[in-house]
Formats: sequence, C-alpha cells, structure tokens
Amino acid sequence: MAAQTGNQVKSYRDLKVWAKGIELAKLVYKFTVGFPASERYGLISQLRRAAVSVPANIAEGHSRQYRNEFRQFVYHSLGSLAELDTLRILAFDFRYIKNPDNDLFESLVTELQKMLTRLAASLGKRDRE
Repeated sequence: MAAQTGNQVKSYRDLKVWAKGIELAKLVYKFTVGFPASERYGLISQLRRAAVSVPANIAEGHSRQYRNEFRQFVYHSLGSLAELDTLRILAFDFRYIKNPDNDLFESLVTELQKMLTRLAASLGKRDRE
C-alpha cells in the first residue's frame, strides 16, 4: 500500500485514516452514553454500528490482496460515514448531542470524508499506472 511518511505501510494500524476512524468511533461511544435509554436499540445502536464500520472497513480492505478491493472497502467506509453523519444530524435535532460536541463530531466526519476520498482516488490512480 501507499507510504505515509516515506516508510512502507505494513498494517492498517499505520494508516492515519484508520486512526482517525478509531478516534471517531470512540467519540460516538462517548456521546451516546448520555442518550435516553429509549434509544438503546434505535439511534445509539445505529450510530455505534456506523461508527465502528468506518475503521473496520478500512482494516478489512487494507488486508485484501488487490488495490481495487481496498478501494471498494474505502467506498464502504464512505457510505458508513454518510450514514453516521445523517444519524448525527438527527441526534442533534433531537437534542441528544449539543454544541460544541456536535461541531467536533461534524468536523471529524468532514475530515474523514476528505481523507477517504483522497485515499480512494490514490488507489484508483495506481490501478491505471
């Protein structure tokens, strides 16, 4: 896979985008602790599943044999991130998440979207080279 800082990436754990996904998942778990119990099988479950899916898909894709497979899993991560952002908006509208927590959440989602989009593009370029 691509080098991060001039060194070969040996594991998905070396990827900054994976680490940022882990950071976001931990944040989601932290934020959802304060949600009403009635949301246990609703928003809490959906938010947590979508958040965990982002770094999990990065890890699984990185472990695949071919770049195009990795790219497909990056797109799965982007889809999970879009789902997570939609759920974040609902949680904010329901006043389960307040500012500045919502702003932090939103900025992490935006940052990850940019990172994943760049990663997918770079994986696609290598297939054409």
